[in-house]
This record gives sequence, C-alpha cells and structure tokens, in this order.
Amino acid sequence: MTTVEYGYATVPGGPVRYTEQGTGPAVLLHQTPRSPDEFGELRPLLAVDHRVIAFDTPGFGNSTPLPGPQHIGDYARGVLAALDTLGVDRAAVVGHHTGGVVAVELAAAAPDRVTAVVLSSRPWAAAGYPASHVDGPGVDDAARDPGGGHRFAWWEQRRPYYPKAATGLLARFVPDALAPGVDPRGGHLACARYEREQRIGQVRAPVLLLGAGADPFALPALERLGRNLVSAAAVERAVIDGGAVALMEDKADEVAAVVLPFLRGFVR
Repeated sequence: MTTVEYGYATVPGGPVRYTEQGTGPAVLLHQTPRSPDEFGELRPLLAVDHRVIAFDTPGFGNSTPLPGPQHIGDYARGVLAALDTLGVDRAAVVGHHTGGVVAVELAAAAPDRVTAVVLSSRPWAAAGYPASHVDGPGVDDAARDPGGGHRFAWWEQRRPYYPKAATGLLARFVPDALAPGVDPRGGHLACARYEREQRIGQVRAPVLLLGAGADPFALPALERLGRNLVSAAAVERAVIDGGAVALMEDKADEVAAVVLPFLRGFVR
C-alpha cells in the first residue's frame, strides 16, 4: 500500500479514526490534543518500510468523545481494540509526548503484541506533578468564551515551545484543540493520573528514546527514562538538534533517519 487510506475502527468506546500507508505494522500515537495530522510529514517516510497506522487517541481528533476523567489505560485499550478491528496482531509503536505515555502502557499491558517502541519526547514528571495539575495543566488550558479568546490563549501558551515562524504549525494545532467534544486538557490530566514509575519497568520490547534538543518539557527526562527501562530488551538513545514540541512535523526527515534504522534492527 503506497497511497494513504482513511477509516474508522470500531471499539467499545466508539469509532476511532485512523490513517494508513505502507506495509508491515507500525502504529503512530500523537501528543495531546493533536490528531494523525501531526504525522503528516513523517508517515510517508516511514511507509517505505512499514504499514504505518496513525490513530486518533481515543476521544481526540474526529473520534468519539470520551467522558472524563480520562486515563492512559483507556487510551491504550482503545488502541488495542482498534488494532483488533484492523486484524493487526503485533506492531511497533511510535509515541510522541502523550503518545509516548500511551506507548509505554501498550508495551506494559500487551508485551506480546508490541515488537518495538519509540518514545519521542516522552515526559517524566516530578513527584509533585499530579498535585500541581489538579486545577489544570497550564498549557492547552483556557475557558471557552463566546468571543473565541480561548483560541488565542491556546496559541500563546504553545507559541514559546514551537519553532520561530511556526505560524503554519500552530494553525494545524488549533483545529485539533477545537474538535467537537475534545477537552484539550484531557490528555495532560490523564498523564498526571498515570502511575508511570510502576509501568515503565514492565516494558520488555526494545526501546528507542528520541529526544528533541529544544523541548524543555521532555528532554531532561531522557536519561531517567533509560534508567527505569530495566526490563527492555535494548535501550537506544538519539537527540534531534533543534527539535521542539512540534518535532514530528518540523523535523520529520531527521526523525525518520533515526527511527527507520532502529525499526529495521528489531522488527521482522
């Protein structure tokens, strides 16, 4: 398959949208509150070797809204159910930011189904992180108002962490945040509830830790993640110079240049 196909996979919580290209399963999981659009540049580059399936995180994009409070386990179970619907038994998983947290849960909960894991800018929260997020994550966090001021607030909250002159990238983010039924904070709050310390040590698949050199949220976590992947078959590391929160869109060529050799080494 060389062309892009679009569809919906039926899962218990409601249909989940996906895009698909190539052969040999590799699942892409986006950050909050994005959609498979985040992988628009990367997907065709990986599809040279793989059947690339980019899902909406359940409850985001054009998928069925999920009631709150949302949990990382809910997202992972939705992805597994979507893979069942598509007839995919085993796959590599590439997760960016929140998608990386979901990828850890997938690999821990269903180790026989995950052949390899790429954790891109996967955050590691400090001990006080959950308590600090009780009233909101501080990003993608604004009350909706009739004048549309929330759109400007979301833009301004994100802008410092995007490349300069990133108007086009931010313009792609806003429609995902505005998607019907989406609470842009939901994925951030799900991360705050997640027991990451207990689950990451259960990942058995080989892991590539991919850092973005200009991402202040996630880059400091790279070495700590490596130390906690105590059961992984292998742990490799790479950092993309100049990469930021919008790493997948802005540095797709550089990401593919690192991810493809890793997957070739471990995915058969």
